[in-house]
Amino acid sequence: MLTWKEVMHFTTKGNPTPDKRVEKTNAEWKIQLTPEQFRITRQKGTERPHSGALCSIYDEGQYNCICCNTPLFDSTIKFSSGTGWPSFTQPIKENAIKYHKDTSFGMIRVEVMCNTCDAHLGHIFPDGPEPSGLRYCINSEAMILKES
Repeated sequence: MLTWKEVMHFTTKGNPTPDKRVEKTNAEWKIQLTPEQFRITRQKGTERPHSGALCSIYDEGQYNCICCNTPLFDSTIKFSSGTGWPSFTQPIKENAIKYHKDTSFGMIRVEVMCNTCDAHLGHIFPDGPEPSGLRYCINSEAMILKES
């Protein structure tokens, strides 16, 4: 189980190696994605709170990257954070997520990205439920739910 200390280690010492890499040009991503998916995943955008389709869905399945279909999160670790974005306590695998120190907007946060294709997913915070204490705050437009 990942902890905040390990997440911070990834931001300074390097991320885990992904199982594979998917690289495309912006033109290729624009063909594949909707304009909103492209804005969020490729241009580091954020959807308005409580606007995402996956915020209030708790169906069984796994949440995959909208860009490359890499499994990111399992529905069993999704929780209602009240923040307006889908929230998770752990990635499906340690190397599914990439971590980057984000100093935009005059604050320090940790951005989370798909480790396979570098899609911006959202941010992680150390204010989640036990036992990990992590809250992955993820844009709905960055994922697709594959129901089981």
